[in-house]
Amino acid sequence: MERTLYRQRFMKLISQILFSVLVFYKANAQNLPSLLLEKNINATFSITAYDEEAQEWGIAVATNNIYVGNSTVYIEPGVGAFSVIADTEPAYALNGFKNLKDGMSIKDAIELTKNKDEEWFYRQVAGLDKNGNAFAFTGQALEYWQGKSAHLVGKSFVVMGNQLADGVLEAMAKTFTESTGTLAERLVKSITAGQNAGGQIQGKQSAALAVKGTQNEWYNQIDLRVDDSKTPFEDLQKLLNYHYGRIRLNQAVSAIRKKNIEKGTILLAEAQKMLEGWNGIYPKISIAFLMLNDEKNAIAYIKKGLKENPNWKEYLPVFYCLKNQPEIAALLNEKQFTDKDWTSATATLLTLGREKEALEILSKKPSSPLYLVFAKAYQKQEKNNLAKEYASKAVKLDTANAEAKLILQQ
Repeated sequence: MERTLYRQRFMKLISQILFSVLVFYKANAQNLPSLLLEKNINATFSITAYDEEAQEWGIAVATNNIYVGNSTVYIEPGVGAFSVIADTEPAYALNGFKNLKDGMSIKDAIELTKNKDEEWFYRQVAGLDKNGNAFAFTGQALEYWQGKSAHLVGKSFVVMGNQLADGVLEAMAKTFTESTGTLAERLVKSITAGQNAGGQIQGKQSAALAVKGTQNEWYNQIDLRVDDSKTPFEDLQKLLNYHYGRIRLNQAVSAIRKKNIEKGTILLAEAQKMLEGWNGIYPKISIAFLMLNDEKNAIAYIKKGLKENPNWKEYLPVFYCLKNQPEIAALLNEKQFTDKDWTSATATLLTLGREKEALEILSKKPSSPLYLVFAKAYQKQEKNNLAKEYASKAVKLDTANAEAKLILQQ
């Protein structure tokens, strides 16, 4: 009797546990292996692509878990790129790069690892070689997961994902094929199109974008990550806008400096739209407007910065040049200016060609950093004798001033 009662209670407990697992599974749309085997399996989708003209390899990826860019994106310019999702195994990429360097095809480079992987059926891997040749596979066990798990191989690109709504991969492939712009822009359009087509049936939480090229300087390599957000796709697009917006702003300043006002004005307008919300770059936008003699818009950005970020007040000495404007004068307290503040104020005056005002500050507040500001300004103007004269004065006041020493050596 007691044994029967014990058995009934035991079976009831097992039933409750199984029911809880199934409820959790249905509610979160996770795959059963990840729950029962405690594996780090997450629903993910990605696009891996190559741009022959730009000599760039790129990957955009998104998931319903945190920091998707942490373990799914691998690019080595001039060698290839790998996206490794589902039950992520970095060995596919690490071995893959070595295999490609050894002369293997992209298919063999991936399958060499797959053939030694006892859990290949949990993986999803896409790869491209240095010429854009593509190969991918979707592990057999993924077909048992909720939603759709598959991949599509196109010309120099692969889209793949698991636990997806119907039509996601087709939307991604179509958008990438038909879109224009840089590789990074096309990748974001593609991954966003996938989300708009239904994305992953569990929802969304993080996204990442990486683009690297053999002809790109380090500052033009892209590695953007949205690690935890309710709007990861919008946030990823914003980060990409910031990347290109800063480039536009630099181009605008360069054009204005070269007296190409029309071009500079157009580029500045483009940069403004792309940099909305990045208050740390507002000072440079304000200075660009001052270079155009547009004090109204320059002041508008100063106010905007102060409104968005209370600590933005630290930039105010940069705009000492606007001390005759009542609304800026009220914000400036010259008595509290440090040597560093006067250096910032002087640098802006020299950028605007107001050398006389800058020299007045120097005569009252001489310092090594201030002399260096003049030396660098004269060097940019190719007034080398003046550059060396002021660099010498900077070194005289501070023998450790490395930048000033370099100018003297040049």
